[in-house]
Amino acid sequence: MTQSDALRRDLVAANHILAREGVLDAFGHVSLRDPDDPGRYLLSRSRSPEIVAEADIRRFALDSRPDEPETGPFYAERVIHGAVYQLRPDIGAVCHFHAPAIMPFCVTGTAIVPVSHVGATMGETVPSWSGRAVFGDTNMLVSTAEEGASLAAAMGPHWAVLMANHGAVVAGRTLREMLFRAIHFCRDAEILQAALRLGKVTPLTPGEIRLSAEVNLRDTVLQRAWDYWLHRATQSRSSRPDMAAE
Repeated sequence: MTQSDALRRDLVAANHILAREGVLDAFGHVSLRDPDDPGRYLLSRSRSPEIVAEADIRRFALDSRPDEPETGPFYAERVIHGAVYQLRPDIGAVCHFHAPAIMPFCVTGTAIVPVSHVGATMGETVPSWSGRAVFGDTNMLVSTAEEGASLAAAMGPHWAVLMANHGAVVAGRTLREMLFRAIHFCRDAEILQAALRLGKVTPLTPGEIRLSAEVNLRDTVLQRAWDYWLHRATQSRSSRPDMAAE
């Protein structure tokens, strides 16, 4: 197996894992910067993440133009990925999603803060971005270079950004780091919602966030989590005759 084959295989696995864990559904998408060409990234053609296959993976320049324009259709919001990669050379993987766990925060403007050990990987601050505030009334898709650049700038040096009434973007230095962060970003949001219903919330301290994130982003932890989630995704697919052959 070549390195290119391995990258495509891992990106397909990430699509299936994020779908299995409730981060992605029929919509949303995940990309991976090409380590051999940092000016390119890999992203599926426009398909629902749960059914993405290796043959669907395409290469895009950082302006989000496909290397092979005739092989679409493509995600309209792929500009999110290109804009983030352009702004942040340290980022190697990006996910855009609309998980139910985070949507109440997107709708109300309530901040998501780390309240769990693994949730610390989101970082101390998760900024918010409003397309309406910048561009007025739109169809709410981030589909132009200007919209993508505005969203990426709002994320800035952080690892996640909430999008008003829309969803979120989460990034990582590697695919597995992004995966861990995105899944536990949603889990932390679920815990935070439940805690707010019970009473006063005690978030992690800045020191706890820094130290916990450092522990949870170690390679051994990321590998353990990847193996677990990949097993769950693989078992889920093998139990469905309509997907087992893909």
